[in-house]
Order: sequence, then C-alpha cells, then structure tokens
Amino acid sequence: MTNNDVLRRLRYTFDFSDDEMIRIFDLGDYKTTRTEISDWLKPEDHASYINLPDKKLAHFLNGFINLKRGKREGEQPAAESTMTNNLVFKKLKIALALKTEDLISIFKQADLVVSKNEISAFMRNPKQSQYRQLLDQYLRNFLMGLQLKYRT
Repeated sequence: MTNNDVLRRLRYTFDFSDDEMIRIFDLGDYKTTRTEISDWLKPEDHASYINLPDKKLAHFLNGFINLKRGKREGEQPAAESTMTNNLVFKKLKIALALKTEDLISIFKQADLVVSKNEISAFMRNPKQSQYRQLLDQYLRNFLMGLQLKYRT
C-alpha cells in the first residue's frame, strides 16, 4: 500500500476535514498546507498528485496518536524516516488504544482471521526471529475493518 492510500483511508474512516488534517499534522510537529494535503489525497493519475513521503506519514500518525491519546510530557518522539506496514499498524494500535482482542475483532470484521500469535509477530522488533512482516493485504484489511468499526 502507498502512504497516500493509508492517508486517504484514515481521512475517510474518521471523516477528517482539511482543517482537522492540518491540525493532526501540526500535532505531529509538521506544518502543512491545504494544497499539500489535497495533492496527497488525489488519485495517482491526477496531474497534481504528489507522493506522500514516509517521514510525513510518520508525522501524521504521531499527530493522530497525540490527537487520540494526548501529547505526552517531555520530548515528542521523532518522526521515522522509513515507514513499514508494521509501523503503521503499531501506530494505529497505539492511537486507538487497541488490545490484541480488539485487533483480532477488527480483522474479523474485514473477513480475515488472524491469531494472537500473528498479531504478536507483527508487533515485534524486526531483528527478532519471530518477527513477521505485515503484508499489504493485512494492512488493507485492517484499514477496512477500522472503516467498518468507526465509519458505520
């Protein structure tokens, strides 16, 4: 999945306006404009489409965590320069305060059966032997499950 797809789906799922999107980026320590957001949300074949870089998606997800959970005291976490599906998944789990059972339920809503062990493997450090890469189909289904849970 592209970063733009993730941003589009989250905007739709939580029904964020342009002003709310700007505020979320601001909470993640990135100043953006309505034009920039609009270009990220356009279809890939549109003339003014712009790829959303990993670091800017990280700023958005950090801002989403701050929006949902409140800013933590002290220094804010730095935005990662490389985003993976696993990291997007982790940040959404943190922002929405989801437990393993909640994650399994969300996957189930999108007709995908995932075990506790798989969830644990997705959350591990990539250097651990039990780590498992979260494939696009899993992230796509997770985002669909979020949409079914929060949008309807």
